[in-house]
Amino acid sequence: MAEAAKWYVVHTYSGYENTVKATIEKYVENRGLQDLIHEISIPLETVTEITDNGPKEVERKVFPGYVLVKMVMTDDAWYIIKNVRGVTGFVTSGSTKPTPLTEDEVIQLGVEKREIVVGYKVGDTVRIMDGPLTSFSGIVEELDVEKNRVRVTVSMFGRETPVELELDQAEPVD
Repeated sequence: MAEAAKWYVVHTYSGYENTVKATIEKYVENRGLQDLIHEISIPLETVTEITDNGPKEVERKVFPGYVLVKMVMTDDAWYIIKNVRGVTGFVTSGSTKPTPLTEDEVIQLGVEKREIVVGYKVGDTVRIMDGPLTSFSGIVEELDVEKNRVRVTVSMFGRETPVELELDQAEPVD
C-alpha cells in the first residue's frame, strides 16, 4: 500500500500551518492511520535577517498557507484532512479530486531527501551512459553531488574535451 502514497498540497488559513500539521499527526496516532497518512511537511527555508543586534538565522515558511501531506488518497483520508480545523481544502487542477504532486515537483520542493551514491571519484575513468556521447569514456575532472553534476574530460578526434553531465549519465569503468 506504500506504493500508492503520494504527496498532496493542503491549503490552510495563513498562520495555521503548524496547528494543522499537529492536528493531523494527532489524528493519525490516535486512530492508527499510519497506513493511510504517512508524512506531513511544512517546507521551511533558513534565512539570515540583519537586526539591531546583528545577523540572526530564522526559519521561514516557503509556502505560507500550505501543508504537504504524503498519503494514500481514500475517501476516509480525504474526509479526515478536509475536516481539520484550519484546512480550507486540497489543491486541485480544476476538478474536485485532489491532484498529487509529480515526482519532479517533490524533488524541486526538497520534500523528500534523496541520497545519491556515486560509484566513482575525481580521477576515475567513466563511461557515458546517456546523451549524444553515449559509450564514450573519459576521466572525471570535477564532481558536484549537490548540483547533480560531473565534469568528464573525453578524448574526441585527438582533443581533450570537457563535458558536463548529470551524475547518473556516467558509470565507472571496471
